[in-house]
This record gives sequence, structure tokens and C-alpha cells, in this order.
Amino acid sequence: QVQLVESGGGLVQPGGSLRLSCAASGRTSSNYYMGWFRQAPGKEREFVSVISPAGGRTYYANSVQGRFAISRDNAKNTVYLQMVNLKLEDTAVYYCSAANSLSIVEYTRPSAYNYWGQGTLVTVSS
Repeated sequence: QVQLVESGGGLVQPGGSLRLSCAASGRTSSNYYMGWFRQAPGKEREFVSVISPAGGRTYYANSVQGRFAISRDNAKNTVYLQMVNLKLEDTAVYYCSAANSLSIVEYTRPSAYNYWGQGTLVTVSS
């Protein structure tokens, strides 16, 4: 089992920045792919970003490419999502997730991930 706890959400104005953190505990999280998803009210959960176990590979949704950056510190069992130039449409609950393995065709699918955190709310509003 892997337990995931997100933090860092909050209210920010358009154009602002936030950094989300996801603290992992339980089985060695450094062996897992770690992803971020988000879910806005009335919408399905959507892929945001994912990072490989050693951190050498990252992937992003087109909607956040160039504005968000995922990273991980395996010594601290923590994954981060740095978000800059936030837009109104970035408002959502952001979820951290972990997967034992991922293929290039499935990393955007929530069903491919084994563990989930409870989520942290990000509200972008003026």
C-alpha cells in the first residue's frame, strides 16, 4: 500500500503561482510512477502530468505544457507540481496518484493508477 497526501492548494489570482506537494508513505514510493490529475466541478478527472520513478521522464497535458512542472525528491518521498501563470480554467481539485507501471498509451488514464490521494483544491479567481 502507498498512502498519498496532497498539500499546497488554495486561492490564487489569474497569472499567479502555486506549488502542490504530494507526500508518499508506505511502500517505497521511489519505485512508482507519480502523476497529477485534476477534476473540475461537473467534469471528469483529467490527466495533468506524470513523472517516471527516477525522474528522468515527464509528460504533460497540452493544456498545462509550459506552465506546470512536475518534479520529485525520492529522498523525501515527495512529488511536486509547480504551477505558474494560472488560469481560471485551472480551477479544480488536484489529485496525486501512483502507478506500479505505466505504458506510453495509458499514462493519461486514471484507471492505470493504483493509488490516489484525497485531493487539494486549487481556485483561480480574481
